[in-house]
Amino acid sequence: MNEHDTRSIDRRSVIKAAASAGLVGLAGCSGGAPDEGDGGDGGDGGDGESTDSSTDSGSETYTIGMVDSLSGSLSAFGQRNQRGKEIALDDINSVGVSGGELAISQQDDQSTSQGGVSAAQTLVNQEEVPLLIGTVGSGVSTAIHESVVQNTDVVQISQNSTSPNLTNFPDLLRMPPAGKAQAEAISSLLNEDGNESAALAWINNDYGQSVGEAFIEAYDGEIVYNEPHDQGQSSYSSTISSMSDTDADAWVFITYQPEFATMSQEAFDLGVTDQAAWYGGDSVKGPKVLESAPEGSLDGMKAVVPSVPQDAENYQAFVSEFEERFGEEPTSWSAYAYDAVVVSALAIEAADEFTGAALMEVVRDVTRPEGEEATSYEDAHEILANGGSPSDVDYTGVSGPIDLDENGDPVGLLQVFEVVDHAYESSGFIEG
Repeated sequence: MNEHDTRSIDRRSVIKAAASAGLVGLAGCSGGAPDEGDGGDGGDGGDGESTDSSTDSGSETYTIGMVDSLSGSLSAFGQRNQRGKEIALDDINSVGVSGGELAISQQDDQSTSQGGVSAAQTLVNQEEVPLLIGTVGSGVSTAIHESVVQNTDVVQISQNSTSPNLTNFPDLLRMPPAGKAQAEAISSLLNEDGNESAALAWINNDYGQSVGEAFIEAYDGEIVYNEPHDQGQSSYSSTISSMSDTDADAWVFITYQPEFATMSQEAFDLGVTDQAAWYGGDSVKGPKVLESAPEGSLDGMKAVVPSVPQDAENYQAFVSEFEERFGEEPTSWSAYAYDAVVVSALAIEAADEFTGAALMEVVRDVTRPEGEEATSYEDAHEILANGGSPSDVDYTGVSGPIDLDENGDPVGLLQVFEVVDHAYESSGFIEG
């Protein structure tokens, strides 16, 4: 190994930088997760809101919790999640769940670990929900799990978190594929494109560190720059200048849309955008990035994002409903939020009782390939209502096959995008 090959992400640098930045969350989201592509305006829901789309007051109501990023740097993800959640609730309550209806009590995590823990404490400790959907940022999800959920019977399902570290918490389930697969796909692109050296800039949290480490492990070339940056800074010119000084063949960004938008603008101002090939994870892709970037300045950049089976009938139906309601296409992150709610409802339908312990016994089973494939809540509900066991159901969601494994990870799909003429173009799919 070359003595200048900085392959080890120093955990002390994470702690040192985090101390000055405070507790912040990660996306993992994200392509989207806005895309941050999931970035969009408006959402239905807010802090402390209880969402119930049914009007039948005579039936039992099963209330679960949801922690979402309704404000802060990851709010674009949260806003789209609200829309997926709303459609899922309508689909579920039009059929019913275990003889009643589903309601969601919701709290805002403010895109921070501290906010997420506080929100989860309200839902778990005060409202005593047996199942918690949450949240967007991987660091926030793990903070919630370690501080609130772990060592309880509460089931936690993250709608958006992609950090490889979540695999270490088998009772923390998630809908999108793990970031390790994404990092490996990015490294494969660099290798295939003939890049012999790379400069890696990663956001200083669990998401950035774990995805960055997975990239380094998979990359065949030399790592000539490997440094974190804090979230929410007004300038990242020092990061861009340092990357430029390395003369790396490729620049890799594992960060969020707002941070990347600032970096790309400063790279343009410094005249170094063409110095290297640019690559990124899911959370640097989004319309807001292109809107803020000078025309053509990001052409050629490639990003790997979690994706959905775009030709599947159930996804197309979801797209039609989403477009009719909100006037725009959903991203994969909206689909993950939809499926998180549906899987929760199926667990309630399949469980012997409405407790966390009973829900945990069945929540994986209703997504496994051993059962009969059901591509809608209604079809899966029918199997269970007709006497089927949890293992008789294989719910294949609008986001694709789920198949939750022993670590709580789904199968998932990844998609490669390239910026061409200042627009994103798909260049293929990869199974996560």
